[in-house]
Amino acid sequence: MFRISKLADYGVSLLAALAADLGGEPHTARGLACRVGLPLPTVSKILKALSRQGLLVSHRGVRGGYVLARPPGEITVAEIIRALEGPIGMTECAASGSGSCAKEPSCGVRANWRLISDAFSGALDTITLAEMTRPAPGFERRIEERMVPASGRTGNHDRKEDTRAFPVRERIKTEQSP
Repeated sequence: MFRISKLADYGVSLLAALAADLGGEPHTARGLACRVGLPLPTVSKILKALSRQGLLVSHRGVRGGYVLARPPGEITVAEIIRALEGPIGMTECAASGSGSCAKEPSCGVRANWRLISDAFSGALDTITLAEMTRPAPGFERRIEERMVPASGRTGNHDRKEDTRAFPVRERIKTEQSP
């Protein structure tokens, strides 16, 4: 199973907590750890990494702490993951490029994994930190729909009908329209 690492997940949660509170005041690692319910050493490690990558600005002193380097609408989930984990790729060769695998010259699926990795990374590049601070539109309804057994679903829930590049993203845009 493919998963985002805990570190990346925690990084998104920490930045979402900062983005939700746009008062402009710096937040301490200790305060953020309490707010999101994570251990202080883990929070400190993540905040330092995000600062080194330019997503956070660190202020020293009595009233010091961390603030977002840019507005939440300009920071993507993909940037956060890349800052904490490196390149995004479904396979090692798709993330690291040519020469990373001895089987590369005879591999018949590398190009397809690259396409899949690009689609996944592209989807993460479209979701901003500002969007992560609030539930997705229609979230409750989609959860309820998923609870209906597959045999009870109508045709519009079939995967075959969603042939666009990012059907979930398109569905969200449609739901936001008046």
